[in-house]
Amino acid sequence: MSATHDVFNQAPPLTGFTTADDPALLEALRRDGGGWGEAEVRALGARAGTEEVQDWARTAEAHPPVLRTHDRYGHRIDEVEFHPSWHRLMAAAVESGQHAAPWAEARPGAHLVRAAKFYVWAQAEPGHGCPVSMTYAAVPALRAQPELAAAYEPLLASRTYDYGLRPPLGKQGLIAGMSMTEKQGGSDVRANTTTAVPAGDGSYVITGHKWFTSAPMSDVFLVLAQAPEGLTCFLMPRVLPDGTRNAMHLQRLKDKLGNRSNASAEIEYEQAVAWPVGEPGRGVRTIVEMVNMTRLDCVIGSAAGMRAGLRQALHHTAHRKAFGAELIDQPLMRNVLADLAVESEAATVLAMRLAAALDRSEAGDAAESALRRLGLAAGKYWVCKRGATHAAEALECLGGNGYVEESGMPRLYREAPLLSIWEGSGNVAALDVLRALAKEPAALDAYFAEVGEAAGADPRLDAATARLRDLLGELSDPGRAQLLARRLAEQLTLVLQGSLLVRHSTPAVADAFCASRLGADWGHAFGTLPPGTDLGPVLERALLKEASL
Repeated sequence: MSATHDVFNQAPPLTGFTTADDPALLEALRRDGGGWGEAEVRALGARAGTEEVQDWARTAEAHPPVLRTHDRYGHRIDEVEFHPSWHRLMAAAVESGQHAAPWAEARPGAHLVRAAKFYVWAQAEPGHGCPVSMTYAAVPALRAQPELAAAYEPLLASRTYDYGLRPPLGKQGLIAGMSMTEKQGGSDVRANTTTAVPAGDGSYVITGHKWFTSAPMSDVFLVLAQAPEGLTCFLMPRVLPDGTRNAMHLQRLKDKLGNRSNASAEIEYEQAVAWPVGEPGRGVRTIVEMVNMTRLDCVIGSAAGMRAGLRQALHHTAHRKAFGAELIDQPLMRNVLADLAVESEAATVLAMRLAAALDRSEAGDAAESALRRLGLAAGKYWVCKRGATHAAEALECLGGNGYVEESGMPRLYREAPLLSIWEGSGNVAALDVLRALAKEPAALDAYFAEVGEAAGADPRLDAATARLRDLLGELSDPGRAQLLARRLAEQLTLVLQGSLLVRHSTPAVADAFCASRLGADWGHAFGTLPPGTDLGPVLERALLKEASL
């Protein structure tokens, strides 16, 4: 049988690359005390780009988890079955220390190195990043109860992925989750109705329903419930010390838009046993430590998604011809690609700066702690919101080829909105900016000290900083403050990103960012960088080695 057609003008498979081939990432490591971890980051990035790991990512999403509520004899088991690829991804993430390892290392730059690893590995498959992130975030919250932390923290920080339902303290390593959201409350956890009653032996029994609990196969959970003293945080194991299953029943798994490799469940607690964490009645204060950590990972994850989408777009356009020339050489396409690269780098440099601030705040630097508080709230709002727009534009660079599942772009596109919703959607994050300004005045001083490091370097940045100060002056009217919250979060992020790029990136990237994000006269769609922008250096900095730029 003769062939009906020849295949040509199609990009070759994108494999054998390294996600660590990223100048903004590597420069941040060296600049902020994480240079000692560069070799590990590079090794993990090279592994993420292999054909083997890409196949794990594909099959983990193609075969989503399945809930088994009962065994063949009718016994309640509440187990979630995952494809082997999920476990391979999880094992690699834990072995590389992306979960809670920095809490055990106590080394300068440990959180930054961990952030870099999370960034390069999430570009392979983002769904399993959820339990990895929650395990990372559980440790500082658990420290509010020192005796529990002493028992569980070494296992949470262990680099052994020990999957299976067994008593937690008998395992070689643990994964942690959080269980907060209820039907009637969503982000308003103070409206929770789940109850916690003292059992008389220091434990409590918890009864109620949780509407969203991600990674329900985790070993332990931080749970919010109404104790007699008020809303309180609890540590709840899936399996009790005597080996019996705790009374947390998985009702169903959510059928989600994206994040399909990861399980999210509705859970019914029927007098499940748990132990209090932190001061009774101060559950929000305790759990906020966990939320702040997972919000950082939302920013890192969005930056990782942008980088992955940019790589796909650059690869396709470097190998695809249209109208007699490679797409990447067509002026309008070059503008789009350069714009995507600028957005990606701005997200990466901010994510790594916030991770460095975490390192310094853990070392006792109050100014860095204040900067992280405000920068994280604003960055969570803006970077995560830009992630979905970036994914859509990157997909469009591949045209119809990007719209089919085999390209991998639909997975990126479906995943992007999650990070804008998880740990507080846009309004929640924007209102948290107002809360940070009201409760921590030092945060604004730390922010402007950081931004001021670039004062005088670019008049557009200086003008944007002045406009931001004017906007802050309008917050004195309580009736206007909420209406300005989103605009404020956006401007806080853009000015901080601009300052970081002016100081640390190449002049071409900084110029393109300031001209398009801080100027007043150009469009907001990708591909509207002003005429005269030097696109070549911007694209070269993307470091796609197989492309001739």
